[in-house]
Amino acid sequence: MLTPEEQREIEEEAAHYPVRRAACIDALRVVQKHRGWVSDESVRDIAEFLHTSPEDIDSVATFYNLIFRKPVGRHVIMICDSVSCWVMGYDKMRDHLKSRLGVEMGQTTSDGRFTLLPVVCLGACDRAPTMIVDGQLHANLDPAKIDQILERYE
Repeated sequence: MLTPEEQREIEEEAAHYPVRRAACIDALRVVQKHRGWVSDESVRDIAEFLHTSPEDIDSVATFYNLIFRKPVGRHVIMICDSVSCWVMGYDKMRDHLKSRLGVEMGQTTSDGRFTLLPVVCLGACDRAPTMIVDGQLHANLDPAKIDQILERYE
């Protein structure tokens, strides 16, 4: 069940659209902001609230890589695996992150601190390789810089 606060926030977003179901992405983001991820139950609740089907909501949720359909860590690292990042050393940065965190791509650290995910493009090709941690872009990565970045996140 959506909380009153989630309902209020979704209503505020839905007011910007001609039909309620058009606020689907906004509703998914609201729920994820409050819960950290979007469960099947949340998909059904959003669908009911927006007067659409769970299948419609799920198809949007699974399309966008910034909507998490399973639990994630307190901090989500999305490392760019575009061609530009590959050319500039993505594989070394990926391997460093995997080693440092002790996880494979798509996994969460045992302490629940970090989840490591690939992302197709971050739109910062001129500063490759790049990653985003909790929505903040980090560019021109090297292993030492990655270590410094990770120290900022509890």
